[in-house]
Amino acid sequence: MNYSGFARALVLTLGALVFPLTAQAQHEHHPPAPAAGWAWSFESNAFLTANFQERKFRDFHQVESQNWLMAMGSRRVGTGTLTLHSMLSFEPFSLRDLGSSQVFQTGETFGGAPLIDYQHPHDLFMGLSAAYERPMGRTSLLIRGGLVDEPALGPTAFMHRESANLQPTAPLSHHELDSTHITPGVVTGGVRAGDWLVEASAFRGLEPDENRTDLDLGALDSYSVRGSWIRGDTRAQVSVGHINEPDLTEPGDVIRVTASFERNGTLAGRRSAMTVAFGRNNELFDSENAILVEMTLGLSTRGTGYVRAEVADKHILGAGGRHPIGLQHPHIISAVGALTLGYSHDLLQLGPQRIAVGADISGYRTPAELVPSYGRPVSFHIYGRWNVARR
Repeated sequence: MNYSGFARALVLTLGALVFPLTAQAQHEHHPPAPAAGWAWSFESNAFLTANFQERKFRDFHQVESQNWLMAMGSRRVGTGTLTLHSMLSFEPFSLRDLGSSQVFQTGETFGGAPLIDYQHPHDLFMGLSAAYERPMGRTSLLIRGGLVDEPALGPTAFMHRESANLQPTAPLSHHELDSTHITPGVVTGGVRAGDWLVEASAFRGLEPDENRTDLDLGALDSYSVRGSWIRGDTRAQVSVGHINEPDLTEPGDVIRVTASFERNGTLAGRRSAMTVAFGRNNELFDSENAILVEMTLGLSTRGTGYVRAEVADKHILGAGGRHPIGLQHPHIISAVGALTLGYSHDLLQLGPQRIAVGADISGYRTPAELVPSYGRPVSFHIYGRWNVARR
């Protein structure tokens, strides 16, 4: 796949947008620990979405709900801070078992076959973990882990990114960037020094199964390392992970490499958030790459526009059919692209609750080998959104 033209545009966009941004107060998903007792925070994001996917031969129209809710509590324990984290999604009940229709999306399985053109429902238990961080001179040591957690791999998960959380859909690059954000069985250790954070994780490599309401526990057979620079609302990271046999339909391990830059703040005096990310999966028989650019921009007191542009390698033609190691079937990798433009408008705000309506439209770059099956697809969403952030 040739990324040279896209990469040049990416550099120009980054240069134009990063330097004028000014940071706001740091966004934290957990409250600072009080001197005594617990400090609790709660966040949720729920969409009621009319999903329209128009493509050659067949269109997909459905009403669905993408959603999650999260609770966290922190308190002082000794000289450090203990944080408990839980996160749930009701997508096993609010989406079809097959998932949400999405042109060119891939990842995980349904009925033992690879999902294609669908985003799978997220598991009921998206997070059940604890973390402890203790100052040690000019540094601090942290340990984190749980039954379900995120290993130190990739950028902030799309549903928590300020540049992405107005959109009801996952990026097409999800499985090259942040698909490990729901991992059953994770242990992470790290060292923080000033703006720098280095972490290492051991975790279970196999992706969650099709039973979305259980806990898929198993051996911690995979590992990752991530280095991050975090200052205020700016975060940059580079990470690499060795993921053991993640895919039931394809043999072999995956080496994932990611790099990303995230910035939340203002642009020309308007609230804004931006993410630029690259991900690469080195697999047994091929390599798959993805580049993502996301941005939100406040257009009025209540209105926010957003854009997502991405190019991602997809194994669509000939996907599936597990084969013995040493016997290779053809892997046809298709470089698909997507550009999404959207708008969200706040209707009502009651304390920490916000109710909004929005819509977006996506156009796609269809490679020649997929045109006979897909034509020139387009998709759009009309949605209501309920968001709560209490910290």
